[in-house]
Order: sequence, then C-alpha cells, then structure tokens
Amino acid sequence: FTDPSVYELTSLMGFDGIWLDLEHRNFSDRDVQALLVQSHLHDIDIMVRTPTIEKTKLYRYLEDGATGIMVPHVNNAERAKYLVDALRFPPIGDRGRDGAGLDADFYVGDSEEFLAKANSETFLVVQIETPEAVLNVDAIAATPGVDGMFVGPGDLGLRLKHYKGDMTIESAFATVAAACRKHGKAWGTPVASPEILRQ
Repeated sequence: FTDPSVYELTSLMGFDGIWLDLEHRNFSDRDVQALLVQSHLHDIDIMVRTPTIEKTKLYRYLEDGATGIMVPHVNNAERAKYLVDALRFPPIGDRGRDGAGLDADFYVGDSEEFLAKANSETFLVVQIETPEAVLNVDAIAATPGVDGMFVGPGDLGLRLKHYKGDMTIESAFATVAAACRKHGKAWGTPVASPEILRQ
C-alpha cells in the first residue's frame, strides 16, 4: 500500500517492521521515499525487497531511510558478498557515503559514529529460492555482513519440480535452518497457518 496512514497504523498496532515489496509491486521512487520518511516519523522499520541489485540503487534505499534490504534469488556466496559490499561501509563493505540522507538525519556530525551505527543496524536478508542456493547455503550463511535468509517456497517449489535431485521443500528448510544455526544467522519463510508457524 502507498497510503502513508497505513504505515502509521501499523506502528500503532505494535508491529516492529514492514516488508515493502518492490520485486513484485511497482511503486515510484517518490512513493517509496515518502513511505520511508513516514516510517521514521512513527518508529517502525522498513525492509525493502528490491527489484534490482544495482549497487548505488541498493544503498540509495538506505539513504532514503530503509532499515533493511531483502534481495531475491541469491544463489551463491559471491552474490552475497557483492550485496554486503553494496550495503556496508568499509571496512566491512564498499558502500558509498553520503551525509545528506534520511539515514544520517541529513547531516553527519560524527561520521565515525554514523558509519559504525549504519554497519551495525542495517540488515541484509538474502532469499534462498533455487536448489543451487540451497546447495550453497552454508557458504552464503558464512558470509560476514549477511544477517538472514528467507526461503521463498513459491519460487523454490517451482524450481524443484524441474530439479533432478532428491531435494524437497522440507529438506531445503532443514538445510537452511542448519546453516543458519551454525553461523548464527536468522531465517524465515512465509506461513499460512498456525501449524506451519509452529513447525
């Protein structure tokens, strides 16, 4: 939704964050910027699922106020490292610096404090949506600067129908969960019922 009042209401209801899906929804850049400003006015985080992996576009979402970035179809550690480089400042990554964004309150007074805070409080979630990604998930989870994995069961299930191995959605969940446990990362997936949520 692009109505800013929805973002205030979501905050007032006690939710911690909003997932803003730009992969499958076509919002203008101005709409996104307005919604990100609204989130800061009402103390709710926004995780942007991006339609691109173009480096400057990715960190511009952060400059405009996003707290986290979710990136679809991350199949290997090389792509994960590229994303870390785009979204983290040195020494962790290679993000470009700008003090005139909402994330820096439009002024970087103590730049070292801002850079450290941005690196520690910005989160990166990568989507595991292919058998290749599941096979590489341990290396993806081991990538410093990746905070979480999100299993996309729709895309993964579609690809498993054409996969020649013995991987199932259930075994993929188990593989992702084990890799995240090993490397201290979070993971998630959409749920459709309380039973699936408990599982």
